[in-house]
Amino acid sequence: MNLMCVDSYSSHVQGDAEPVLFRGAILGLRRGADLYGTNPDELRQELKKSLDVSLTVCKDKGIEPRKHYSSKYNLRIRPDLQEKLAIPAQTQGKSLN
Repeated sequence: MNLMCVDSYSSHVQGDAEPVLFRGAILGLRRGADLYGTNPDELRQELKKSLDVSLTVCKDKGIEPRKHYSSKYNLRIRPDLQEKLAIPAQTQGKSLN
């Protein structure tokens, strides 16, 4: 995955060979923000513009621009792998939770 960062915001970037076009989407925002460019410099300029517009709209509407994450992360793994991870954790007085 290709990332481009501006300030503390990141954008996922993809490219097509024909025509030469890069596309990005700013990650971690409540509202979508896409960007397009024909080279990395143009894409970075579009990232800054899209981010500025998105932050301005959020400010005008009184919306927090960043998504809030619950800090919960559920992961399904095989029971034997869970056991291999849980036993050493237990010996240290820790939990996988």
